[in-house]
Amino acid sequence: MPGCNHCPADEAAKSTAVDAGFRKVLWIALISNAVMFFVEVGASWQAGSVSLLADSLDFGGDAANYALSLFVLGMAIQTRAKAALLKGVCMGLYGVGVLGFALYVAFQGNLPAYATMGVVAVLALVVNVGVAALQYRYRNGDSNMRSVWLCSRNDAIGNIAVLCAAVLVGLTQAAWPDLLVAALMASLGLSSSVSVIRQARSELT
Repeated sequence: MPGCNHCPADEAAKSTAVDAGFRKVLWIALISNAVMFFVEVGASWQAGSVSLLADSLDFGGDAANYALSLFVLGMAIQTRAKAALLKGVCMGLYGVGVLGFALYVAFQGNLPAYATMGVVAVLALVVNVGVAALQYRYRNGDSNMRSVWLCSRNDAIGNIAVLCAAVLVGLTQAAWPDLLVAALMASLGLSSSVSVIRQARSELT
């Protein structure tokens, strides 16, 4: 309509375009995370690495979150906010679970296979940086879009941390770098959980 900068039809078309683009990104992220989940689960058990196992669980959780995001995409803001709230809670549970498992493994005293840790961490980093780049334009969207962006950002940071842990384990011949990184990844998950839950609750009120 002439002279109308924010016509309902224009806004609806823009929203539809964003949803379509975001849906494609979510599908790419879902498939990538599901594949890396299985790769890292096997590698983490073979390497005996807590941080790598934590990263694999993060991939699995993200794959489930992307599936949930796809399900609610295009629904009312209240529905998307509820989905984001659920994802925030899951992120918090992930953080608590990793911390507990790290404490358990700390008493075992086994040295993880740092070469395997390093190779898999590099592969995971490449995947997550690619996914995060696709999601970057949606990072300031609603709580559902923001939670997806935070997942990929945290994953990339976690991959770098696992890579650093692999190097330190090799240099020190000790397991503490692996355990420390696992604890840091859990803390990052807890921090993001609080952020997502806070925004989702604000959208529900």
